[in-house]
Amino acid sequence: MVAVGFGGPGVSFPPALAERAERVRAAVHGRGGEAIGQLALTTVLYLAYRVGRMFTADDTMHAMGNAHAILGFEDRLGLPEETTVQAIFVDRSFLAVPANFYYATAHFTVAVAVLLWLWTFRPEHYRWTRNLMVALTGGALVVHVLMPLAPPRMLPQYGFVDLAAVHGQSVYGAPDSGGLSNQFAAMPSLHVGWALLLAFAVVAATRTPWRWLALAHPVITTLVVVGTGNHYWLDAIVAITLLAAAAAIHPLVVPESATAWGVMGPVESTVAITR
Repeated sequence: MVAVGFGGPGVSFPPALAERAERVRAAVHGRGGEAIGQLALTTVLYLAYRVGRMFTADDTMHAMGNAHAILGFEDRLGLPEETTVQAIFVDRSFLAVPANFYYATAHFTVAVAVLLWLWTFRPEHYRWTRNLMVALTGGALVVHVLMPLAPPRMLPQYGFVDLAAVHGQSVYGAPDSGGLSNQFAAMPSLHVGWALLLAFAVVAATRTPWRWLALAHPVITTLVVVGTGNHYWLDAIVAITLLAAAAAIHPLVVPESATAWGVMGPVESTVAITR
């Protein structure tokens, strides 16, 4: 057994666990102020986003009109009907229940886990990932305000089903119930945009052949948000377009030093290498 200093007298851990704990300790040593700063920044941006979303939270007529227009536009583009995907889940609770759970939990939990891992072990990748996430979310907020959009689950006349409501897993109340949730912010789908960004970050930050499995997250997320009746295909397409635009503009407006080591690193190679 190998003793780890921060565990207290007489406390020991298995060698593998002790090694991992030491790598984490070394990676975050001396970065307490930086962690507080990043947490404060994230909190402020998140609260600003939530407040911004509320500007159109009660614009029911406009949101419903846009929903009808979106369906017509998708039809003219020849996109497949979202109900085709929903049909896979509607009568299969063994698929519907996990899909609802994935929609409700994976969006934030995966984001927090990946960002925390990047900040700890891959700060050079954390900075550009964070910057693109902020840019994507800011762009999405502008679209939310300019184009309030009711999600498919609010349009049963088109054959859509609120899958989460059917199984008692809905994270939303009635559209007019108040609270801090804007259900008319379907365009674009940040679920899809964030999932794609985080998958790219994992692929870029690691070298193991298994890293490509991260791309399953945005694929599953897209199927889930459409299959549960929370988003249209165009919501996903617009999110991907905004992310691509942010990625293209980013190196033009942010110095390379701010997206590489900047003030945060570098982390010692013995710590950073976690394949």
